[in-house]
Amino acid sequence: MKSVEEKRQREKAMVADMIALYCRKKHRTAKGTLCADCRKLTDYAHARSDKCPFMETKTFCSNCRVHCYKPQMCDQIREVMRFSGPRMLFHHPIAAIRHVIATKREKRKLGKT
Repeated sequence: MKSVEEKRQREKAMVADMIALYCRKKHRTAKGTLCADCRKLTDYAHARSDKCPFMETKTFCSNCRVHCYKPQMCDQIREVMRFSGPRMLFHHPIAAIRHVIATKREKRKLGKT
């Protein structure tokens, strides 16, 4: 089993990749750069992940029983996820497949499927 810190770093990398893809496609930023709003969202998501007390037992924020994002940030991250989620398969296929498998496994475990 992975350590809590490894899970935290993987989650932070995934959300950063998804926000970067969203920013590049929607805001026309150069690869490797983010607009101010997307930088703020990334920093916020990383801060939430750093403070998450459920990291040991959860897979991703979408499967968490407590949603700690502020409503505005929650709306922004939801928009990013809806846009970037399907496209991750083309940009980061291994990470995308790993994410889908882990999410399905977690939902099955929680009886949500």
